[in-house]
Amino acid sequence: MFIYHRILLCCFILIFFNTSHGQVHDPSWRRIINKQDKEWFASDEAQTIADNVLLYQRDIGGWPKNTQMQKLLSPEEKEKLKALKQSTDDVTTDNGATIQELLFLSKMYRATKNATYKEAWIKGLHYIFEAQYENGGWPQFYPLRKGYYSHITYNDNSMVNILKLLQQVKNKTDYYAVPVSDADVKRAEEAFNKGIECIVKTQYKQNGALTAWCAQHDVKTLAPAKARSYELPSLSGAESAEIVWLLMSIENPSEAVKNAIVHAVSWFKKVKIEGLKVERKFDETIQKRNTIVVEDDDATPVWARFMELDDNTPFFCDRDGIKKATLAEIGYERRNGYAWYTQNPQKVIDKFPEWKAKHYEKPSKKVKDAYNVTVAKDGSGDYTSIQEAIYASKAFPYQRVIINIKDGVYNEKVHVFSWNTHVSFLGESKENTIITFDDYFSKIDLGRNSTFLTSTVLIEGDYFLAKNLTIQNTAGPVGQAVALSVNANNCFFENCNLKGYQDTVYTAGEGFKQYFKNCFIEGSTDFIFGEATVLFDDCVINNKTNSYITAASTAKNETFGYVFKNCKLTADVGVNEVYLGRPWRKYAKTVFINCDMGNHILPVGWHNWKNKEAESTSFYAEYNNTGIGFKPNERVSWSHQLAKKQAKKYTINNILGNQFFENLNQHD
Repeated sequence: MFIYHRILLCCFILIFFNTSHGQVHDPSWRRIINKQDKEWFASDEAQTIADNVLLYQRDIGGWPKNTQMQKLLSPEEKEKLKALKQSTDDVTTDNGATIQELLFLSKMYRATKNATYKEAWIKGLHYIFEAQYENGGWPQFYPLRKGYYSHITYNDNSMVNILKLLQQVKNKTDYYAVPVSDADVKRAEEAFNKGIECIVKTQYKQNGALTAWCAQHDVKTLAPAKARSYELPSLSGAESAEIVWLLMSIENPSEAVKNAIVHAVSWFKKVKIEGLKVERKFDETIQKRNTIVVEDDDATPVWARFMELDDNTPFFCDRDGIKKATLAEIGYERRNGYAWYTQNPQKVIDKFPEWKAKHYEKPSKKVKDAYNVTVAKDGSGDYTSIQEAIYASKAFPYQRVIINIKDGVYNEKVHVFSWNTHVSFLGESKENTIITFDDYFSKIDLGRNSTFLTSTVLIEGDYFLAKNLTIQNTAGPVGQAVALSVNANNCFFENCNLKGYQDTVYTAGEGFKQYFKNCFIEGSTDFIFGEATVLFDDCVINNKTNSYITAASTAKNETFGYVFKNCKLTADVGVNEVYLGRPWRKYAKTVFINCDMGNHILPVGWHNWKNKEAESTSFYAEYNNTGIGFKPNERVSWSHQLAKKQAKKYTINNILGNQFFENLNQHD
């Protein structure tokens, strides 16, 4: 018997040796894509595989998933793929599809400069643009398929992989070798930003506190959604980790993004599982390798793939969709065919202190003159962001704080607080010193007053002054989106561009006085609105759509509301039906004096906002205007054409007060 076993063992060794050395293990498609050998991508072997990749790409631009592109194709298989070119049935970004093929083609183009690879790559990029939902998310399959495939898909990092690609494109890195047009770079930036907005909006709130994300979210409600029978609405330890890792890579994150990261990391720390270890061991009972969970005090923390939405309890599911408390309770196939635990959140937790130090724990700066500082994007000034300079400014200073802003695009929300009085923003040039952001009503989504939280620049400190710069809200035609909000007294803006769509400039504060001189202000609906007394002098007022210029909400006892003197009213091409104003509140006051009105101004001039009472309580008037749009005889009967004597009272001192400039300059 002993000799028999010795012979059997020798035979087994010989067979194993021959088979292990004789057979050739084909490398996987993923391994081929991630080859570091640049020269290989110029080889005949690589180009043969690239031919396959081009064949598998559908006309719409994407690829099917789970395909070993490197496998040799017979003539018949190639013909079948050619016949499938127009099909869109299985085009997806799931399981790395499309993204990994684009990476391969990029490496091929870098090695060969073959224009065919470039064209295919650009087509794939356009497929990604096309597949994005308006709310910023991406489905698992596009064109859309019925069922869970249409959910916003974080599962298996589908959407994160897309955003990583777009991040490289928008940042113009050389990670992808294919040259991209400026238009596509802009589209990539817009798509990336919308995707990040979607991520922020879908972060799940548990008892009012932000936590993490589900593997998929409903495209309409944004709520956690079910996918396959064992993928129930839940909080995901695996996908959420990759989402946060992406958010932490953003160079200048918004407050919303930073808030999302902080809360997610807090949640990761809260729900980590200690004292358990996941192992794959040979099970004598079933004669197969089996996944088991064992107790181990020294085990590295793990996180469950699925956790309950209400209390973070881990759960496990078989294909019957019935929740189980432990992994051991589900069948062998699902227990071993799915990743139920992950360690990925640990890398986020480990990275978080460094990220927090960069974005929150700013080292104090020593400046030569605290009352005269410079902001420059390139680091040549005292600060690199405007808000950083404001944080460092003295409260209620005894002299004016001058913040010189060098040319550059400052993508940030700026808040001049009520204690930051006598602050000046002096831009290097109106055209190239740009403060920009893109918040809008439904993005803020904090109730009926969300408009007032959308502003790119919010001024609450009295005696504020700004010159030679642009303030804009680039959200576009998506509803209320304020560029400049001035809720302060004695504020002066000169030679500034103020750009947006709906609600561009909000002039707040009952009894407050504000002055805009030689400014360009553009928007669509009610793009100059509010209750302050404001003089617009020598300004260009440009309409982007057919709508209303002003929406004053002047207080009842105020003598003046909005006064436009020596202004030019213009409009974009095709705009031809614009009202001078309508009353946001019934005592609205708006007057145009010595203004040049384009032919886009409607003959009736004014609108009552469907409030008949406002016709007798509001005050809308004009004097000595010019241009095709000035048709005094056709104005609504309840508006006024001032007499010369009446117009004389509209002087700068009467409107703003004798002390306006004295108060503005008293600390200079």
